[in-house]
Amino acid sequence: KKGEAKIKWEHPLLEKVTSETYGIFVYQEQVMQAAQVLAGYTLGGADLLRRAMGKKDKEKMAKEREKFIHGCKELNNIAENKANEIFDLLEKFAGYGFNRSHSAAYAWVSYQTAYLKANYPVEFMCGVMGNEVGKTDKLSIFVAECQRMGIIILSPDVNRSGLSFEPEIENEKAGIRFGLAAIKNVGEVAMEAVVEERQKSGTFQSLEDFCARADTKRVNRKSVES
Repeated sequence: KKGEAKIKWEHPLLEKVTSETYGIFVYQEQVMQAAQVLAGYTLGGADLLRRAMGKKDKEKMAKEREKFIHGCKELNNIAENKANEIFDLLEKFAGYGFNRSHSAAYAWVSYQTAYLKANYPVEFMCGVMGNEVGKTDKLSIFVAECQRMGIIILSPDVNRSGLSFEPEIENEKAGIRFGLAAIKNVGEVAMEAVVEERQKSGTFQSLEDFCARADTKRVNRKSVES
């Protein structure tokens, strides 16, 4: 983009297909366009090629390769080895390419989330972790990311935690209070009851006080032990 590296095209005809993405295949539509320009595919035929690549259908791909090589030779006198190279490039691309409209939507969401993470890191990480309540493996990844960012993870506290993860200041440092519903084997329904009781009658003074006030229809022994 900045002109520090020279753009290379596998064939001069590909310049008009990938010029806006600096010679790199980014969109699925570019694969279809390349098949049309180089090998004379119809729009429908190019879409079938895209589908075969996306599904990694070996049998269909072998037929499409033959068709592509033949079309390249007939239409643009492209040598078989060069046509094979281009086909390999298109096939490799199919493993990661999006259609253009998806690319735009993902780019926009990435921009928004990057902005939030950079400017509101504690609130952002609360939101991210709140989406994965109950998924211990994913939460451990996000906890590690918080530590990398210098955000303190505060232990779950029956008198201070909400259901989900919440921002909290600890010793003048921004932290995230672990959500009660994210504790393994307690369940959201049980913790909802605990939070309701705390809000209604104040903080719990002891384990005995907690057990006496807990709604036994929603908070069972396993939840309390966990």
